[in-house]
Amino acid sequence: TPVVALMDLESLNPKRRPAAKQAAQKIISKLLPEEKIMQLDTAPEGLNVMRRIGGQKKRILHNVANRPHLFGDVVEFKPSSDPGDDLGTLEVTGFLRGQSLNVNGLVHIPGLGDFQLGQVVAPPDPYKLDKSRDGEHVEVRLLDRSDPLKRTSLQSENIPDPMDAEQTWPTEEEIAASQQETKKMKLVKRVPKGYSEYQAAWIPDVEEVEDDGNEDDDDMSEGSDDEEDDEDDDFMSCTNKSFEDECEKHDSDGEEYLDSVSVSSEAAINDEKYDQQMDFQEERETMQKLQQARTDQLWPDEIDTPLDVPAHERFQKYRGLESFRTSPWDPKENLPADYARIYQFQNFDRTKRRILNEAKEFEGVLPGFYVTLHVINVPESRWLAYKSAQLSDNIIVYGMLPHEHQMCIMNVVLQRMPDSEVPLKSKEQLIIQCGYRRFVVNPIYSQHTNGDKHKFERFFRPYETVCATFYAPIQFPPAAVLAFKVNPDSTLALVARGRLLSCNPDRIVLKRVVLSGHPMRINRKSATIRYMFFYKEDVEYFKPVKLRTKCGRLGHIKESLGTHGHMKCYFDGQLRSYDTAFMYLYKRVFPKWTYEECLVRSAEHERQHAVANRIADRQEAMDM
Repeated sequence: TPVVALMDLESLNPKRRPAAKQAAQKIISKLLPEEKIMQLDTAPEGLNVMRRIGGQKKRILHNVANRPHLFGDVVEFKPSSDPGDDLGTLEVTGFLRGQSLNVNGLVHIPGLGDFQLGQVVAPPDPYKLDKSRDGEHVEVRLLDRSDPLKRTSLQSENIPDPMDAEQTWPTEEEIAASQQETKKMKLVKRVPKGYSEYQAAWIPDVEEVEDDGNEDDDDMSEGSDDEEDDEDDDFMSCTNKSFEDECEKHDSDGEEYLDSVSVSSEAAINDEKYDQQMDFQEERETMQKLQQARTDQLWPDEIDTPLDVPAHERFQKYRGLESFRTSPWDPKENLPADYARIYQFQNFDRTKRRILNEAKEFEGVLPGFYVTLHVINVPESRWLAYKSAQLSDNIIVYGMLPHEHQMCIMNVVLQRMPDSEVPLKSKEQLIIQCGYRRFVVNPIYSQHTNGDKHKFERFFRPYETVCATFYAPIQFPPAAVLAFKVNPDSTLALVARGRLLSCNPDRIVLKRVVLSGHPMRINRKSATIRYMFFYKEDVEYFKPVKLRTKCGRLGHIKESLGTHGHMKCYFDGQLRSYDTAFMYLYKRVFPKWTYEECLVRSAEHERQHAVANRIADRQEAMDM
């Protein structure tokens, strides 16, 4: 919960004080858009700041409050007694915060990875005010010890069974059991009172509940949903006040930047030295990316039909839709092989509510105690590399909720930062900080809209809000998300911020291509269209797909004319001579498995990682 105060403003010239305060507010608004600067030079202004602090509402970090976490004051690594064993035990001592800790669960240490716990002990508290009651000699108490049979496994991926796809005819007992399960479940759709049938069709909150009723769970979840409403409103809409202000001041920012360049250019600069400091290869790639994003913005999804390849071969994976909103699309159809390695919940929202409620009611190691966590099976080489790379000796240990180490499809809502103006191409590498995890992925972007189908976005443009999809370990929202991009000089630039939406592999992302044709002869209700196809077989293949025009007419293909792709089409009105006919085709796209957690590696691990990447690249080249 920040409070921003500006001091020593009285030392400036009175005429320059408003400009200085405005410049400071502009810088702060990029980091904290909702905070306003307060002046702190006199005693009354100090009272105003104290009044602001006393009346300010404390913001709760739900991602941290829902999980046990510990800041390690004392960290000690104890190697194994076996000289040939690289694994050891890491003892982290500090105050446990958040929720109760399950000693049989997993813990996550940023930069080191996921580990199991051996035991939790309570050493004497060095920060205790009254130490006379404990006496001189205080023994270390054992709070809890993990059971090797009940420990959560570190396996993060599902091992697919090659015979799992074999289909057999179900028995009568299986059919009867399936019918009984179907009868127990019913679909519930919460529609506000007074909504029409058309308005209710846009409400996507349809979920399966049992007849016995989960009404208590729904009532309990309303309180938590209200706490998250303030965070959701910032990202559900593409409009944001802070971003609109930046857009309005965009031109003035450019003028200030040009003025500063013109002043600095008065000094004599060596051209050769300047050229040596510039990376012109990166500049050309950025310019090409800007041109592609501009072309996609002017003519979205429109591509030219190839002349040398028939369209029914080039677009054989695409299909037409009667309506993008209401037409059905099976989420289990033609899934990639990587989907066999991930985990999925039958109902993610219901599972999230259940696990968060169980974490609050669990009676394990209670928060507030000064404890020592014995983290077992920590590689000594990785710990030495981590210790040499860290600036401080303190670490943070997060207790993980059930299933949070298993891989799934993660969907996050991202919003571009005001000072990031270069478009991000889909499947471009980003470093994501999601909750307590940091990893490298290549996300695909889609529109953040209601409904069961979402349009694929080729570029993540400035001042936009999109939904990014990628493979990552499961996390239960709410969780804040930061997206970083690696600059050519190996520095990190914050390009987007957002929140975790869900971990649902059934989110359908459809890539759209638009084929265009031009009218050659126009009649009252029909027209001859050319340049959309160049083969007669293509016209017959795409005959069932609807046509739309730039002026809003709807139509369909009647027949093919000749052998060069001309076709006779009927529309619901007469076309204009300047009108253009479009055909929309869709294909479902999936992210690539490029997940890599940001962990500290030793030189041996780096060598093994480079060899593995080289082998993977060689196999991919052989497959192509």
